[in-house]
Amino acid sequence: MHLLIAAAGSGRRMGAAGNKLLLEVAGRPVLAWTLDAALACEAIVWIGVVGQPVDQEAITAIVAAARPNRPVVWIQGGDTRQESVSCGLAALPAEASGVLIHDGARCLVEPELFQRCGAAVQAGRAVIAATPVTDTIKQVDDGGTITATPDRSRLWAAQTPQGFPVEQLRQAHATARERQWSVTDDAALFERLGLAVEVLEAPPSNIKLTTPFDLTVAAAVLQARG
Repeated sequence: MHLLIAAAGSGRRMGAAGNKLLLEVAGRPVLAWTLDAALACEAIVWIGVVGQPVDQEAITAIVAAARPNRPVVWIQGGDTRQESVSCGLAALPAEASGVLIHDGARCLVEPELFQRCGAAVQAGRAVIAATPVTDTIKQVDDGGTITATPDRSRLWAAQTPQGFPVEQLRQAHATARERQWSVTDDAALFERLGLAVEVLEAPPSNIKLTTPFDLTVAAAVLQARG
């Protein structure tokens, strides 16, 4: 299985001056923990880290420190996450038939989750890691007034990794460029094209680090794991 790590995140909501993946949690950069989990999954044979040129030197140093036992390559991304994934797809080795895409900011991901998602993709399925929504969700209008309360029993919070057959995902991105679609994750492209995407339940710890509070949570989880 081939893996693309989206590593071009900003630190705006984190209050950081640069890429939040370079911030430290439990004494190491966020991206280092993500990379550790990926390298601990034996099913992953190749990793591409998609980022921006300003971070290339720092990310290359993190990769070198991990001393990977398989190829981990740098890929220059685009202006948006969608464009960056397209760049990553273009850089995949010719033999890649399935790909996992993972947000570098989900540094608490467990190798077992990579394994399960990869196995589903190898079986020809498109999947995303997700967790059932436990809060009551309210839909509101522009003025802040509640307009609906969706049935939470059918709601899942989308996460990563997300996995797809490579050629299908490439075609989906090509269609998106032609039709000028803008989406926040790759599963949304499949949805628009009427292609099936399944959810695989992820553990509650698979959070995306977005705010300073998330760093505190991540540090506590990593400490508990030892």
